[in-house]
Amino acid sequence: MFNYFKVYSWNLALSMALDAGANMDEVDRACRALRDIEDDQAHANDFFSAWAKAAAKLAGSATEDEKAGHRLSAAEKYRRACVMYITAERIPAHDYPPRLAAYDELLWTFSKYVECAGANCEKVKVPFGDTSLPALMVSVGDPQAPAPCIVHFNGLDGVKEYLYLCGLPDVLARRGVSILLVDNPGVGEALRKHSLHNAPEAELPAGACIDYLQTRTDVDPKRIGMMALSLGGYHAPRAAAFEPRFACCVAWGANHDWGTRFRARVAGTLSAQKSVPHYFEHVKWVLGCSTIDACLEITDRFTLEGVLDRIRVPVYITHGEEDRQIPVTDARRTFDGCVNAPRKDLRVFTADEGGEQHCSIGNMSLATHAMADWISEVLKAA
Repeated sequence: MFNYFKVYSWNLALSMALDAGANMDEVDRACRALRDIEDDQAHANDFFSAWAKAAAKLAGSATEDEKAGHRLSAAEKYRRACVMYITAERIPAHDYPPRLAAYDELLWTFSKYVECAGANCEKVKVPFGDTSLPALMVSVGDPQAPAPCIVHFNGLDGVKEYLYLCGLPDVLARRGVSILLVDNPGVGEALRKHSLHNAPEAELPAGACIDYLQTRTDVDPKRIGMMALSLGGYHAPRAAAFEPRFACCVAWGANHDWGTRFRARVAGTLSAQKSVPHYFEHVKWVLGCSTIDACLEITDRFTLEGVLDRIRVPVYITHGEEDRQIPVTDARRTFDGCVNAPRKDLRVFTADEGGEQHCSIGNMSLATHAMADWISEVLKAA
């Protein structure tokens, strides 16, 4: 992972941006004055301002290109602007007013990128209770040849637009697999626009995604898999354990027992890095809690202990051996617990090859291609 700044959360955000195609010259121009800052929380708004201003500049240039009829040039600038808005928006406190406006700009620049590029990306709504889960569908099937499909959830602090821009949908599409990128409860539009909060019962929103996909004639209903990253390393196995319609499960970074680690973090006995500066306030927002004690009651239920033996489909787990948020032992615990899976594979990325950090951020293409190969192999045989 590229250590441009002096603080982990900013370097994580930067590396995610680069994995999604950010331009390092544009990043450096925006951020060089922030390189020596050592308090990510105190200066979170400065980080936000730097990235958001650069994003607005790119979006303005894209609009000029579009007006001139240069739609492909506009598309590329809208794409990079969206990446910079995503990076800006994740860092400040969730109730920081400019962050709310930046999220809307994130959605707008992404939609303009898709429009101008003619990208294979359909915005859809997955019915969920009395509301819906916003999602992006990248389909390679049709009624005459319905394709296998992966349902992809986010982690603690992601957005579906990033999942699209990081390249996984493209590498899956080239292997004949569709993907449904979902803002599950607790992230993205589901949280910001629908006030849906995260919960341990991942099988409920995941099952709603299967219900939706089974209405589409371009999807093979018997070849639908489940995957998620980061905190989703809990969600994907949990969903596969309690929703028997899934044909496979992928944990992009394991997360075996968030509750125990969260308690240790609250107690100050955990040395793991924070994914975002205002971590505890972010968790309260995601879970819909007003106190940390209320969060603890919920996070205690985010554990895969006593769950994994219910999984009876193929399982693939990836992890970075030097992950500074979640130890690689979590991946091995999850792998060992899948005792009834007909096939299980664990892929640990090493420092020597790259991809050794959290969810292989900094060299995500190693993981996306490895996962796509496995998914294609398993679902085409399902």
